[in-house]
Amino acid sequence: MRYSTVFGKTSKTEGSDLKIDSHRLLVQAGFIRESTAGRYYLLPLGLKVHDKIIEIVRKHMNAASAQEVLMPVLHPLELWKETNRTTTTGFELMKIADRRGMEFALGGTAEEMAVDLVRKFNISYRDLPFNIYQFSMKFRDETRARGGLLRVREFVMKDAYSFGTEEQFKEIYQQMWDAYSAIFTELGLTFDVVAADNGYIGGEYCHEFVAESEVGESRYFIDEKSGYAAHEDVAVFKIDEKNLSESEQELVEVEAERGKTMEDGVKFHDLPLWQQTKDVLFFDEATQRYILAIIRGDLDVNETKLMQVAQAWDLRAATEEEIHDDLNSEPGFISPVNMVKKGVKTGKPVVIVADKSLRTVKNMYGGANKKNLDLLNINIDRDYTADIEGDIALAQPGMQSLEGGTLTEKRGIEVGNIFQLGYHYTTLMHDAQYTDVSGERQKYYMGCYGIGIGRTLAAIVEALHDEKGIVWPENIAPAQVYLATVGTDTEVVVAADKLYETLEAAGVEVLYDDRDVRPGEKFADADLIGIPHRVVVSAKTLAEQKVEYKARVSGEAQLLTSNELQKLLKTS
Repeated sequence: MRYSTVFGKTSKTEGSDLKIDSHRLLVQAGFIRESTAGRYYLLPLGLKVHDKIIEIVRKHMNAASAQEVLMPVLHPLELWKETNRTTTTGFELMKIADRRGMEFALGGTAEEMAVDLVRKFNISYRDLPFNIYQFSMKFRDETRARGGLLRVREFVMKDAYSFGTEEQFKEIYQQMWDAYSAIFTELGLTFDVVAADNGYIGGEYCHEFVAESEVGESRYFIDEKSGYAAHEDVAVFKIDEKNLSESEQELVEVEAERGKTMEDGVKFHDLPLWQQTKDVLFFDEATQRYILAIIRGDLDVNETKLMQVAQAWDLRAATEEEIHDDLNSEPGFISPVNMVKKGVKTGKPVVIVADKSLRTVKNMYGGANKKNLDLLNINIDRDYTADIEGDIALAQPGMQSLEGGTLTEKRGIEVGNIFQLGYHYTTLMHDAQYTDVSGERQKYYMGCYGIGIGRTLAAIVEALHDEKGIVWPENIAPAQVYLATVGTDTEVVVAADKLYETLEAAGVEVLYDDRDVRPGEKFADADLIGIPHRVVVSAKTLAEQKVEYKARVSGEAQLLTSNELQKLLKTS
């Protein structure tokens, strides 16, 4: 490929104000351009890298006995209605209708489509298990697109769906775990595999493959001692017991002219933070309920855990008007004690969700649902009853894992995930069954497995770049060699043309910079684009019948003959 003919060249000014390195470098190196927020054009060089990542993913998926298919991008909305996911996706579902009025969802994920495909066949237990996968466009109307390819509204995903029996699933899950580990290792990423939240996908457990990066949105914790690793959404930790040896004291209401914060309560009562109740009031738009989350004062509510425990899907903070007028309470003085069971104006139910930490302390203190009034010696069960109890606490660095080690905080970019779905979709969708050995119909046990190709590309750039530009691994670089001429002497151009043809004939991908620009500009572009090997032909090198060679990572130039160059490239 001659660089003079490439569409989308480098730019020193375009994207110079972008904060995230991968975003800036991919724009400046001529790999991507933005269309609208969260949607990007892949330019020729970017598409080459994108396609090479796909080929590596495809190789390992095929090696794991998965079979490639391609599903329609438009999903009949009736399928999403079967699983009740039209309002619980975790992102705004994009919908369209055709001229006949049939409604479709633009596919954000394809579990329903996979089940619908499989149930069209009369499958026997002898055909199980199987795993089908595709590379297809996904559409997610994210509220906040950011970071170039790191969070977008339209992207290519490799998504796979396994079908089998419950007994077969463990092996399939491990098979995908191993395949993903091999994929990201081959792509040059340093990654952790962490337990995570299934969210809108369904099922009981899942794991994320997270490439280490300070700009990543995934916050997770690792206990280096035991190997425990979990996303903040699901991380668990030891909660120490406090004053359980005390006897329960009489509940007392006291005047408390204080501010609304937890710190104000500590100062006013001169009691420890852990003995104070933290009461956080939410409203779930999906189920139209108030949810009062209660936790020990020295801990924070984990909204993801809360949503799972309460089966809530669209939480927001309750407004002051709702607290005052509907619940007859007071911001900063909310309490589960004598909390109304439903809104006095709206009739919306109130669900009290208590964290398990409340079982580690006695005689707590907190608000009394009235301004400047507090309660002392609050005890669960005696003074209030929780509708739901569970783990809704957010882990923090330095806490102790259940295995005894210390939790260390890390950040990274989620590049892949594997989900146990179980019978979630095959229960909700009719006829998702196979015939067992006795001739009975049984539901499939499922898993799903995703890799965002563009996000993986960006994660590689985040991990592999320097102050000069991108440093691509050789297996996904847009070309193996960046060939440039210095000067426009006929001998130089003829020699470079001949070398270009020789390398291409030998199967070496070459980006030949045949532009009539200054050598410094060519060399800066070579570093910015990040191709592994740079070869320069000049009058000086021709005088010795050699070329100048420099690896992108080493920065040390050397003179080689054409044969020496080809030998080096074959072994690189």
